Amino acid sequence: MKNYDNAHIKNIAIAGHSGSGKTSLCEALLYKAGVTDRLGKTADGNTVSDYTPIEISKKCSIYTSLSYYEKDGVKVNILDTPGLFDYASGMIEGVYAADCVFITVSAKSGIHVGTRKAYDCAVEHKTPHMFVVTKIDDENANFSNVLTKLKTEFGSTVCPLVVPLIKDSKIVSYYDLLSMKNYKYGPKGELLDAGEPEPTYRIDGLIEAMAEAVAETDEELMMKFLEGEKLTHEELVNGVHNGIASGMITPVTCISSVNLQGADLLIDHIAKLLPSPHEMGSRKASDADGNEIKVEYSENDPLSAFVFKTVADPFVGKMSFIKVVSGKLESGKEITNATTGSTEKVGKLLNLMGKKQIEVPYATSGDIVVATKMSINTNDTICDSSRVVSFEKLTFPRPCYSLCVKAKSQGDESKISNAVQRLLEEDLSLSYKQDETTFEQILSGLGEQHIDSTLAKLKTGFGVDVITSTPKVSYKETIRKKVKVQGRHKKQSGGHGQFGDVWIEFEPCDSDELVFAENVFGGAVPRNFFPAVEKGLQECMKKGVLAGFPVVGVKATLVDGSYHPVDSSEMSFKLAASIAFKEGMKQAQPVLLEPIDSLEVTVPDANTGDMMGELNKRRGRVLGMNPAHKKGLTTITAEVPESEVHDFAMLVRQMTRGMGEFTLEKLRYDQLPAALVDSVIAQFKVDDE
Repeated sequence: MKNYDNAHIKNIAIAGHSGSGKTSLCEALLYKAGVTDRLGKTADGNTVSDYTPIEISKKCSIYTSLSYYEKDGVKVNILDTPGLFDYASGMIEGVYAADCVFITVSAKSGIHVGTRKAYDCAVEHKTPHMFVVTKIDDENANFSNVLTKLKTEFGSTVCPLVVPLIKDSKIVSYYDLLSMKNYKYGPKGELLDAGEPEPTYRIDGLIEAMAEAVAETDEELMMKFLEGEKLTHEELVNGVHNGIASGMITPVTCISSVNLQGADLLIDHIAKLLPSPHEMGSRKASDADGNEIKVEYSENDPLSAFVFKTVADPFVGKMSFIKVVSGKLESGKEITNATTGSTEKVGKLLNLMGKKQIEVPYATSGDIVVATKMSINTNDTICDSSRVVSFEKLTFPRPCYSLCVKAKSQGDESKISNAVQRLLEEDLSLSYKQDETTFEQILSGLGEQHIDSTLAKLKTGFGVDVITSTPKVSYKETIRKKVKVQGRHKKQSGGHGQFGDVWIEFEPCDSDELVFAENVFGGAVPRNFFPAVEKGLQECMKKGVLAGFPVVGVKATLVDGSYHPVDSSEMSFKLAASIAFKEGMKQAQPVLLEPIDSLEVTVPDANTGDMMGELNKRRGRVLGMNPAHKKGLTTITAEVPESEVHDFAMLVRQMTRGMGEFTLEKLRYDQLPAALVDSVIAQFKVDDE
């Protein structure tokens, strides 16, 4: 492979709504650039970027994949990101590593929530972006309508670059506003001159609009434009180029990934218009002392690179996707992990073409490469020991949907834990932990599909099969009344017997743990038996009398008792304390406590009323509403019982069509309403059986 400097590398992420043609666009670019000899189709499961078994079976992108092509002296890395909301972390990875984002919009179905999310993600990461209108060949396609909606939704920076000219509901040619040339395609897909378009197409107005957008990027060009002078082709190219890099221009082009019309024009624009890493200037970082610095995209500076994605491949091992910012990353060279402070040698380096791996000796500034079998993780910065820097870490969506998982076969528990740990390294929007109350193993992700694909990878990639169930709610028990009870244990069976006798006062208190005290006079219970009494009570706190839930908020004071000089023992007093606890709990008005979560849910303004009603139905208590940080959205703050929000992720997604988002935090425990106690106890007994 040819060596490219960072002025001749382009890094593109393809993002957008699910089904808007992202993978097909990637296929079209690779095929038209001569990398592949056939045009793969998502429906046939033979595309370069959707190559995993689960992606082939589901016919959609689930992971961000890497491919590339070399053409006209430029290397173009393509990151095909998933569009489904359950795999939002993949889009974040791709957008971070890219220097430009292609946001796909179907000419048939237009703008969707995924379009807005991709745009917002690009803006948040300050990554230049443009719209690619796909499926332009569809009989129901309407480019003009999509362009109008893009301008309305995303503002005046939206500027057409290539427009289809239509006659009798069919595309007759494509007009490139930048070169001011009209093209059509021959029978073999060759690009031909289509001559001057008819006046009815009003091309002059589109050219004028693009010239105005270019003029706004530079004062001299604006003066020239206002004086009525025409901008030269070179000025237009440079203006669009600079406008994309600065975010002042968001171009719109179009393509048919089926018949490849528009693909060659897009490849030409990638080479001429998109910013290279060299032009992106620098990235913010922190030095070894925590001071903010800027790291230039320079091949001559010490190595610094960022791990933006990890793949747990059961055959190859760990694969780390790395964006090289400065210097050169060489296989076999020693690097410093700025995150952990450790040093290690760089493993084998690969360029990827989907699942195809091409080994390379090194990667230079601006390039994207994959390192194998290294002890580095997503969000790590690796660098030369002469200059230790750390790049800002990526922020991923927090898990919001959970399932309980357990091994299908006995003895596989350790296999589950080891395999899940590998997947947690790969996907930072997953979590796996044991509930401290129910002792269930809880796998959490961004939705049903996210969990399903994770379980599928556990099975196909690691040979681990699991059973899933809805997690139990971690109820607790407490008391509401002060009581004094006796616990007496006596057993005689020849020889030494067993005797322990205690009087204990139980009362409510504010504590998650048992509060034990003693107020015994006259040695009624010898002091050396106090620890045994406390231990007996501590063990009983693990399981209450109503439904066997852990007990909290109890103070126990040992006030009296009696003992036998021969038959009394620590075990006798431990059992006596247990008897007193069970009897005391029954008399002290035991109640169930349910966990209450703090909820912040952000929804479009139009869905605010529906969400308020839903929260009321779920026994929620709304605390307030405020405008969200994004226009047209409202954030509702509420407190909701945990038992009512297991399916909340699906509700929010369905109600808002994917635009809503929420966070849940454990807050406190409140008494369960009396009307629900019997059903909870009955449910627990069924689950326990």
